[in-house]
Amino acid sequence: MSPPSDNEKRAVGADSSKDVNKPDLVLDEKKARSLHNLNTANSPIHPAPILPTHRKTRPSHDFDRRYDGPFGRPSLAMTRRSSLSPTRSPRPSGVSIRSPRPSTTHPASPVDEGAPSRPTFQPTPPPLNYTLRTRKLAIFLFWTLILFDSIAMPIALYFGLWYGVGPGTNTPTEKKEKLTPNAVFSIVTAAVGGASIVEYFLRFWRLWRKGSTCRVIGAHRWYLDWFHWNFSFAWIIIMIELIVGTVPEHPPIRLLSMPVTTMLFVFGTELLLVDTMRYFHVPAPCRISSIPKAAQLRPGIYSLIEDICAVDGSGGTEFRVALDRRYEASHVFRAMLRRLGVFWAVGAEACAVLCTVLIFTLDGDVAYTIGWSLPFVWAGIWTGATFCTFGEPYEEHEVCPAAGSCVNMQSGPDGWAQKANWVILKGNSCVRFYNEYNCPGSAKTWEPTCQSVDWSSYILQDWQNGVIKSYTVWKQ
Repeated sequence: MSPPSDNEKRAVGADSSKDVNKPDLVLDEKKARSLHNLNTANSPIHPAPILPTHRKTRPSHDFDRRYDGPFGRPSLAMTRRSSLSPTRSPRPSGVSIRSPRPSTTHPASPVDEGAPSRPTFQPTPPPLNYTLRTRKLAIFLFWTLILFDSIAMPIALYFGLWYGVGPGTNTPTEKKEKLTPNAVFSIVTAAVGGASIVEYFLRFWRLWRKGSTCRVIGAHRWYLDWFHWNFSFAWIIIMIELIVGTVPEHPPIRLLSMPVTTMLFVFGTELLLVDTMRYFHVPAPCRISSIPKAAQLRPGIYSLIEDICAVDGSGGTEFRVALDRRYEASHVFRAMLRRLGVFWAVGAEACAVLCTVLIFTLDGDVAYTIGWSLPFVWAGIWTGATFCTFGEPYEEHEVCPAAGSCVNMQSGPDGWAQKANWVILKGNSCVRFYNEYNCPGSAKTWEPTCQSVDWSSYILQDWQNGVIKSYTVWKQ
């Protein structure tokens, strides 16, 4: 028998390298049987895979979209894959997936590749990209026209016509009037509300036209917006009051003093109704601006801010989107809107009730003056109080970029120093949170074990959960 050639040796060597773990050939039958049983016991048991049942999965767009956070509490923007995601693979039923054993040769990576990434912490909430500073002139001109049209004109026309050429010129012995009471109030009524009517049709055109840049998110052109429907409802009631009041020969002056008060009643009641439904977790009965039907309600003032800034303030649909993102991301913003809505709703109802009582109890001339002027005085006071109360104190803060340069160092026993390691930047100065946490262990003994605690993860989690606290870390 000839010795094997070099090629055969190479082939045998290659095959032997692949079969290093294979057992040697055993001629003894008992040894072979026992070796076979040993290999079978050591080899992992793989159950027969069960073919996955082919089922249709419903798209989860409705679940992926979150219309609002939980009531009264913030919410984490958790990472969630859609059912339509191409990276999502269905798990066959009956096949269990076990975690692999830790390897002794390769160190474990801190983050698994397949694990969902942790939600990114943004130190500042999403911006609104809207400011009133560049619109001061437009706001001033608009409200000057509104005040002239709704305060100066009706009051001046009434007193000028009534005591100039109307029944106010009559004396006990001579009748000098040239205009009847009905004619006086007909002229005053016809001249009132011109600026509001023009604004009504302008905003209607902005919402209705094709290619509108201020339309409600996800709504058709015929929907308009929530503020426009409330404005229309209020104007219908006001027109009924004015028409009924000017029909008699001697018009009831108290009824003709109610239009502005009626506007307060309509919007104040709407704010209270929406806030009450939201408090009792009642879903939206209809579309309220960008809030779809059957979605979780938001404070009533949210839709008013959205519609007025988007249409009348020229913020456009971009402002609606930015306001929605800000509301979903910031629990501070949500809390501020809840308080602001109650502030305006209760104030509007209180002012409307007060005006109604004064109108129907005081003299006719005084009642007419109060009815057309007092609601605007209240609105001015409430606007100033809003900027003072809900402006700077509720300004959302960003995390201080250089915490070490802003905190105050306080000496502690045993050479330790107390340092507030989590501060916020408000303007140009850093401010601490309200409550403080001490390190684990006994605070009296100032145990150094706390310096090994990674407080950043707890701080991040509590910040995103809305727990406004500061943390005290002890360092040498």
